[in-house]
Amino acid sequence: MDKPIIAITMGDPAGIGAEIAVRALGNREIYERAKPLVIGSRVIMEDAINYIPSNLKLNVIEDIGDVVGKHGLLDLLDLDNIGLHDFKYGEVSAAAGKASVEYILKGIELAMDNRVAAVVTGPIHKEAINQAGFKYAGHTEIFAEKTKAKDYAMMLTSEDMKVIHVSTHVSLRKACDLVKKDRVLKVIELAHQALLDLGIAEPRIAVAGLNPHSGEQGLFGREEIDEIIPAIEEAAVGEIKAEGPVPPDTIFSKVQGGMYDIAVVMYHDQGHIPMKVTGFKYNKETDKFSSVSGVNTTVGLPIIRTSVDHGTAYDKAGEGRANEESLVEAFNMAIDFAKNRY
Repeated sequence: MDKPIIAITMGDPAGIGAEIAVRALGNREIYERAKPLVIGSRVIMEDAINYIPSNLKLNVIEDIGDVVGKHGLLDLLDLDNIGLHDFKYGEVSAAAGKASVEYILKGIELAMDNRVAAVVTGPIHKEAINQAGFKYAGHTEIFAEKTKAKDYAMMLTSEDMKVIHVSTHVSLRKACDLVKKDRVLKVIELAHQALLDLGIAEPRIAVAGLNPHSGEQGLFGREEIDEIIPAIEEAAVGEIKAEGPVPPDTIFSKVQGGMYDIAVVMYHDQGHIPMKVTGFKYNKETDKFSSVSGVNTTVGLPIIRTSVDHGTAYDKAGEGRANEESLVEAFNMAIDFAKNRY
């Protein structure tokens, strides 16, 4: 495949999205595989280039056909929807929330029209987008609604860990109620297809239990007996290699060690905690994260969407000390999906 155009949405202007985009696109290797296009606002990107500082030059385009894809030039589709006077770095604002959603909507539009091969999203702030009148829990729900996707799931990946969620942004009490056979089965199927799309010929899937010790044969709960095991058994009928329910306290070491390719997890923190423990490395001496590794992918969409696996980092926004590692990984994963899909 010729070098695909991969869109990067800038994220919340008050956060670190512009900075990590500039830092990521300073990597020459990115341009050997694809043509990155930032969807954002010129004044914010210029400010990031100045305070980092960076030698990148902006190439503001009006049409996708004008993307150059050359290292040293940062191709930008400028929505011109916010100014530096409209917000403050590190503070929640409706103006920044509105702008961040507009970048996303443009990326979805371009991907649905097959004008870009994938969309890589920078971090947004849930309170900011809700202040702007967009009642979404996050990126996943925006992409699902605008692409009319019915069955989708959040998959998180790092070098040696992959997890995919049965539920995400709901209360823990509600998450337990959402552990139902049909949903567990659908997420197993989505995991299987996602791994095939990444080039894994025979995916090995571990399905986590919900309760301690996977319920201990009903002693600590019946979700495993009534919902999870029937889903695993039905997946086997479709020749999907899924095993479980594996106790939550051992499943992740087995995935990390290579026994399985991915873990199907039952709720948000069951998957996010092991991902952040393995991918994020805080250094007390430097008061910085030496590693911010991890990619968030929405599987089950008609388009490719990957994202950083962290938030807006308001505490360091505008200071020139953000880590772009997760964005680089998200960009490379988007290329991998595009290569296998197209």
